[in-house]
Amino acid sequence: MFGWILNFAYLGLLTALSPLLLYRSLVLGKYKSGWRAKVLGDVLSGSASPSHAEPMTNGPRPLWFHAVSVGEVLQLQPVLEAMSLARPDSPIVISTTTATGYDVALKKYPQHRVIYFPLDFTWAVSRALDQVRPAAVVLVELELWPNFIMAAATRQVPVLLINGRLSERSHRGYRWIRPLMGGLLRRLSLLAVQDEAIAGRMRDLLGLGESAATPLVPLHVTGSIKFDGVLTNRDNPRTVELRKSFGLLAQQPVFMAGSTQEPEERYALETWLTLRPKHPSLRLVLVPRHKERFEEVAGLVTETFRLPLIRRSSLQSGQPLPAEAAQAVILLDTLGELSAAWGLADVAFVGGSLTKRGGQNMLEPAGFGAAVLFGPNTQNFREIVRTLLAEQAATVVETPEALTTTVDKFLSHPDLGAASGLRARALIERHRGATRRTADLMLQTLGHFTQRSRVA
Repeated sequence: MFGWILNFAYLGLLTALSPLLLYRSLVLGKYKSGWRAKVLGDVLSGSASPSHAEPMTNGPRPLWFHAVSVGEVLQLQPVLEAMSLARPDSPIVISTTTATGYDVALKKYPQHRVIYFPLDFTWAVSRALDQVRPAAVVLVELELWPNFIMAAATRQVPVLLINGRLSERSHRGYRWIRPLMGGLLRRLSLLAVQDEAIAGRMRDLLGLGESAATPLVPLHVTGSIKFDGVLTNRDNPRTVELRKSFGLLAQQPVFMAGSTQEPEERYALETWLTLRPKHPSLRLVLVPRHKERFEEVAGLVTETFRLPLIRRSSLQSGQPLPAEAAQAVILLDTLGELSAAWGLADVAFVGGSLTKRGGQNMLEPAGFGAAVLFGPNTQNFREIVRTLLAEQAATVVETPEALTTTVDKFLSHPDLGAASGLRARALIERHRGATRRTADLMLQTLGHFTQRSRVA
């Protein structure tokens, strides 16, 4: 009965949002794929990886990893590698919610099956679980859908949360429905969270005391797997290939604005144009957060600012760059290359932070030893930001004007930027190890569940 109450609530919400969804679909090109999987739960029809399109009714039951979007998809790599080594006979299925996340997962994990995650209607989640037949479902960060979790419990499929994250803002909202959230969390077979502050918020929702774990609620602090997947060597093949493709010379300083939202690309362009007379060799790399904005940003560069532009998607292997490329703005308009592209940057601005988005992952430029900048709105990465700032490994720019002056400071005094970058890279190295701890807990949990099933 509760499931159908949720069904009607979801349908009402979809109806209310339908004009906005239709607008974003027609104008921005969003939400056009995966509807059969999302609404009907037919996750294997037309959405499996081409090389893994056979039904999943036979053979070992897979491990189902759910990563909401691009960031979570990329974070999965070290965990997937660890689990593949520990359980080589277990197939892996990766689900995602967004089209961008789906495209990146297909490209990055061609050896695994990739599907869209169903919407939380009872019929959709039931059909999806029956099609995939998972041995376990692993949720990355925090994606709790009541009907899905209850349907998994009915089928005696353990659900594990890894790299769990719960912001202060989300915690305040969830406290209004604490009985529901506590009930859902208690149905999980593992709660592996990033830090003690998050564990405290989880304990509050669960109605626990100060102990990190109880026999009934397996809550553990593992650290963040984001640190383990971070590249630190600028001479890695992917970064070297990008540098060569864009014609970037060793002596040219690079200012990069990545994971940006409107109007952050404009801020970066204005900063670059302001500083070019003083730093004539400075290059600018733009990487919008969403692929739907690639054309918009290209138009901003060429039509609004009337500047030459190099687009990654237009470069052909071995083809020489045009003469104006040496002074052109660089647009990385491909998927799955941002993590390596941060290795091009001497000064790196992480977007979504001079808007209300709440920030994006700033660990990747930190790993490469760039001078890391971001705006004041970074609530989605509060603990990571606090750690970076405490180590003097990043700088907050409060305004677009501050962005310009701070970039100028690091370009005019390269030793300051280099020192900040060294502290950032050292911080990354010190925080590695969450993947091993997480994988050990996952294997322990799955082992206990298998033994319990055999006894039953």
